[in-house]
Amino acid sequence: SSGGAGLTRDVQAIRDCGGIALCAVTAVTAQTDAQLRAVHVVPPWLLRAQIGAAFDTRRVGAVKIGMLATRATVAAVLASLPPRARVPLVLDPVLESSSGGRLIDAAGARLLRRALLPRATLLTPNIPEAAALLEARPARTPAELLAQARALCRLGPAAVLLKGGHASGRQAVDLLVTARGAVQRLAAPRAPATQRGTGCALAAAIAAGLAAQLSLRAACAQAKRYVSRLLQSA
Repeated sequence: SSGGAGLTRDVQAIRDCGGIALCAVTAVTAQTDAQLRAVHVVPPWLLRAQIGAAFDTRRVGAVKIGMLATRATVAAVLASLPPRARVPLVLDPVLESSSGGRLIDAAGARLLRRALLPRATLLTPNIPEAAALLEARPARTPAELLAQARALCRLGPAAVLLKGGHASGRQAVDLLVTARGAVQRLAAPRAPATQRGTGCALAAAIAAGLAAQLSLRAACAQAKRYVSRLLQSA
């Protein structure tokens, strides 16, 4: 409702990157920039119907997954999506809102970790999300960040983009690590301002790049530049 994150941000990013957004709503939230006030979870049967309708409307080039809310929501997504070999899946593991409200229940987080991570082409956690998925303390050094990215790859996604926005330093460095062991650093000057929804925008922009048949690295680099421009203009 504040327009800062979630589907409103996803649709904007996908359109800005030249794609067409087909939407399946998992939950309706009431939020300001500072507070999560209410959440209404969309029934699983309706979520499955939305996903089916999207796939029946046109060819889908990539899927971006964000807030999932409950175990039943995660299960509905798992039952509805094709394997990543057919359609690239970008999973942004949204665990909390920027204002601190919980956006997925404990059972949902466990199912996401066990069954949805292995379906993902790319997992895009920030530093706190990576730590939560691994049940570890947040990484503080470059070596710890790399170790956690590799540990997340072992949970099944084809690649992990561990975002460095919560770190410090003059540059914001994201680590792109693949299950095959390749490591690439994507760096940009750290913006002086912060903005809600940048994680949503990044994952959606990556999905738009993959739908346009960019390589994973090129899609991540393009999305990084896009989000950097958003932050510089905030």
